Amino acid sequence: MAILEKIRSRSLILILVIGLALFSFVISGVFSNSSGTGKTTVGEVNGESISRQEFAYKVENASRRYGANATTVQVVNQVWNQEVRNIVLEQEFEDLGINIEKDQILEVVKANPAFASDPTFQNEAGVFDEGKFIEFIADLQANNPAGYQQWQLQEDALINASKEQSYFNLIKAGVGTTLKEGELAYHLESDKVDVKYVRVPYTSIADSTINVSDSEINAYVKEHKNEFDQEASRDIRYVYFEEKASDEDINEAKASLAKLLKNSVVYNETTKNNDTVAGFKTTTNIQDFVSRNSDIKNDTTYLAKKDLPIAFADTLYNLPVGEVYGPYKDGDFFKITRMVAKKKGGSVKASHILISYDGSQAQPSEPRTKEEAEAKAKSLLAQVKSNPDDFATLARENSEDPGSASRGGTYDDIPEGQMVPAFNDYIFDNEIGSIGLVETDFGFHIIKVEDKYDVVQLATVAREIEPSERTTSDLYTETTKFEMAAAEGDFQAIAKESNYSVRPVNKIQALDENVPGVGNQRSIVQWAFNAETEVGDVKRFNTPSGYAIVQLTGIRKAGLATAKDASAQVLPILRKQKKAAIIMKENAGKSLDEFAKTNNVNVTAGSGLTMKTPTIAGAGREPKVVGTAMALSNGETSGLIEGENGVFMVSVTKKEIAPSLENYTTYANTQKSLNRNRASLAAYNALKNAAEIEDERADIY
Repeated sequence: MAILEKIRSRSLILILVIGLALFSFVISGVFSNSSGTGKTTVGEVNGESISRQEFAYKVENASRRYGANATTVQVVNQVWNQEVRNIVLEQEFEDLGINIEKDQILEVVKANPAFASDPTFQNEAGVFDEGKFIEFIADLQANNPAGYQQWQLQEDALINASKEQSYFNLIKAGVGTTLKEGELAYHLESDKVDVKYVRVPYTSIADSTINVSDSEINAYVKEHKNEFDQEASRDIRYVYFEEKASDEDINEAKASLAKLLKNSVVYNETTKNNDTVAGFKTTTNIQDFVSRNSDIKNDTTYLAKKDLPIAFADTLYNLPVGEVYGPYKDGDFFKITRMVAKKKGGSVKASHILISYDGSQAQPSEPRTKEEAEAKAKSLLAQVKSNPDDFATLARENSEDPGSASRGGTYDDIPEGQMVPAFNDYIFDNEIGSIGLVETDFGFHIIKVEDKYDVVQLATVAREIEPSERTTSDLYTETTKFEMAAAEGDFQAIAKESNYSVRPVNKIQALDENVPGVGNQRSIVQWAFNAETEVGDVKRFNTPSGYAIVQLTGIRKAGLATAKDASAQVLPILRKQKKAAIIMKENAGKSLDEFAKTNNVNVTAGSGLTMKTPTIAGAGREPKVVGTAMALSNGETSGLIEGENGVFMVSVTKKEIAPSLENYTTYANTQKSLNRNRASLAAYNALKNAAEIEDERADIY
């Protein structure tokens, strides 16, 4: 009673404490929820939200369709792209007043071949009947709710496709080409020029002699902003600890198999006596022994020598019956193998020509009675017997067995009982080289016995080589020590002290899922992009075969690339420009021959150059050089030209301007078709680039 009284007297305090605890728990959940779990949208397109719930439903459906052929992130990306496309285009349709009303759906259905050619919706004349279609949909609505819901989804898809077609047709209708553009296309393709040229390649100046500063790279980036707009990314480095068997584990696996070879004595709890258990060498119940002791199921199939593991084929194949070989290491297993039985000629290599007939289980290449098939088979048999070397050719030309005709009719390594009885009996009952005719339900077979192999039946006990609990525990301790030390000190230096290999991975993007060296590790990417993860942070990640200790080394925000980030791309460009300036300065005012002699290069000929394909044999694609040559007169020599692969000087040796045509409509129409084919994609990309898109996929998936 005294205790109860104390509880009652302090009940108000307890209630307040519990209430404050619950309140703090809820509030902390609100303010600490930065993982995206509380988000109700996946993103926005021009202010229109994409519901997380609906998006997840679509991802789930798409995942079912693709199965194991696509990862979750791949499916998410595909669904996202489709959602963005649908919203961007639908907003454009609304602005332009493009719509397909429900009463117009019949016209859309009628224009769709899948519906128009369906007999369900056709009248007696084979023409699409609107009444039948309406009746069919009404019946779905009344009696098959699931089917009607499926139709509604299909109806929406048809309407959207129709609106898209209308929209893009309007755009294509506005794309045209003038006759002048057709004339230009004609001359770009048909005008030709022959030149002799000199090229001093940029490689003639060593990269190490050219200095490019960060300020120059920055200036270039600012002048070409559109080319260097980068997405947010992260840099990491990691040490990988593989969970693998130690030398001790390997020796233990080998020793455990070696013990199985000999008889062992075990105490029998039932009889209270010691029993002798037969070892692998002496056991009479081999199947039971393997089942009890092996990590791989016993295979009683007879095998030819070529089907045995290459490294041990000779040894295993030549074992006497009852003898045992091993332990030996084969891949990730230690094995002991016993020769169970041998069979002479137990596998056959044979070729055949099948001639089938109407009504047989094989499809003849032309209508043929059984009598006609037999006559043809006997004729081919005579040809083969007179010249056996022609068998493969005759099989390719005549055999109606699609599984072997292309291989000259040959089947290799046929075990007894695999073929139909008559075929099986012939190849196993006759000698190598025998040629004969047999009949089966498939037709008539002209058969040639090519070769026979002796086969063996082996019993193998296998033990997988895997890390022991002690090895796994030691590895965990080792990774923990490194993780703790790396978190407090210099990641690279600490790894070096222990001879660990550090692997850097740069420019990981928010929706990446594969990390080179460790495979699909979406969790590493998500951690690297977590707002709470800072440069220098270290974390351990479990992988299917070990651990990765990862450090975040760089955060790259979306926007214009820095000089450091753009260096790999810009440095070669600026070096090339500086090399061009040096070469042009040193060779100013020189003739073609002087330019070649001074730089120890040859004068080379180039013929049939056009602006449509401005490639010079031996020099590569050089549009500026070819364009300059086209602007010169016959016999005229250019100045120095800064090309793609070096500094050039060209002299025109022959110039052919294609004759004018009376009409350039053909070329104009070709160009118009090309422009219209590009219009749809270009229009959508323009709409997408202009849209304000907020993408929060990476916070959720």
